[in-house]
Amino acid sequence: MDLKIEAVTEIAIAAGKLIQEVRANGFEVEHKGIDDPVTRADRAADELLHNELLALFPCGWLSEETADSPDRLEERHLWVVDPLDGTKEFIGGIPEYSVAVALVEEGAPRLSVVHNPVTGETFWAERGRGAFRGMSLQTGEPIQVVEGGLLFASRSELKYGEFDPFADGWAVEPCGSIAYKLARIAGGDAAATFSRGPKWEWDVCAGSFLIQEAGGLATDLLGGRLLFNKPFPKVKGILAGAPDACEKAFAQIQTLPPSDRMEAEFPAADE
Repeated sequence: MDLKIEAVTEIAIAAGKLIQEVRANGFEVEHKGIDDPVTRADRAADELLHNELLALFPCGWLSEETADSPDRLEERHLWVVDPLDGTKEFIGGIPEYSVAVALVEEGAPRLSVVHNPVTGETFWAERGRGAFRGMSLQTGEPIQVVEGGLLFASRSELKYGEFDPFADGWAVEPCGSIAYKLARIAGGDAAATFSRGPKWEWDVCAGSFLIQEAGGLATDLLGGRLLFNKPFPKVKGILAGAPDACEKAFAQIQTLPPSDRMEAEFPAADE
């Protein structure tokens, strides 16, 4: 495959610049559904990524802001994209949102990029070559997961008490975009994270691959392998981070009943 990570990273950074331009010029907030906001920045970044990535490497496409098509299921390769992961943080001015891009081959990522347009951090990985973090490709440094007792958690899941059972034995810190959480964990900023509800493939594809290439583990909440380009593009939650931290968190998660969110979309009979 003649595809350079440099070119993918440049496109992700360009999308981040566009997002910041929208923020500087002002925007309105719409809602696609309950507790599901969207802005002009989401749509503009999606259009840029769609045009540029498919011109770079034509294949299937799966994105939060593009109508899904079953045609992607026939493709060997697939772009999995969240043009603005962390829209709530973007709206609230919290600098924890990101552009997330991954290229999947037969269900497994080959490369991924997560870019935070506020901090300028860019994380990238290629299969078998490891993961990196830097303000540019030229200044990027190899990264790896780090064991410890710090969990990153979404603010909404903290609000609803989903991390309360983990208050003993862990330090829990909020962090926005799931892609950015995963990227930072790949870089050693925390030991692990998890979500007990279903996650869209575009939420977790890029970041989970960064963690795997950084020496960590990334599975669904049941310990199953993460596979992408499925007809129903959601995974059964996620658990990701340094291996020992994941093992400890997994043991605790198994003592808890399934979340209502998981049961609603993945009934027990389907497990």
